Amino acid sequence: MSRRGNCYDNAPMKSFFRSYKAEEVTWQQYATHEEATQAMSDYIDRFYNRKRRHSSLEYLSPLEFERTRREENETRNRLPSSETGH
Repeated sequence: MSRRGNCYDNAPMKSFFRSYKAEEVTWQQYATHEEATQAMSDYIDRFYNRKRRHSSLEYLSPLEFERTRREENETRNRLPSSETGH
């Protein structure tokens, strides 16, 4: 995937940075590199992973998606094997 000429090589990062620039950086001015680095970390922890909906995750936030999958797996594991079709 990291070979030269592969058009999908940087697609996830380009998508993230496009969102980051549109939703956060455009409205901010950072005095230092450290301040910008801290702001990016806060953005990821505070918004991108907790609240922002992702089309690749059925329009759920990453936390909602993980919680939903965990609950589905727990429910599936509690059912007797005859009900799960195994």
